Amino acid sequence: MKPTEVRGKSAKECLKMIDEKKEELFALKLQLTTGQLAQTSNIRNTKRDIAMLYTVLKEKEKKGEEAKPNTTKAKG
Repeated sequence: MKPTEVRGKSAKECLKMIDEKKEELFALKLQLTTGQLAQTSNIRNTKRDIAMLYTVLKEKEKKGEEAKPNTTKAKG
């Protein structure tokens, strides 16, 4: 996923993508603890995607688009 792909989406779509990536990260961490994860780099890439989505969302907030992110942190 590239930032240019995400910048074309609305703030609500970015929030939805963040939620999906967080669920994916949870599943990857679960696979890691059970020994089923073959490529551990997927965890790192998913974390980077989440950070990039938050960055793009913050850019959109500064431009004036609405949709505040859910600031509660997931345990894990």
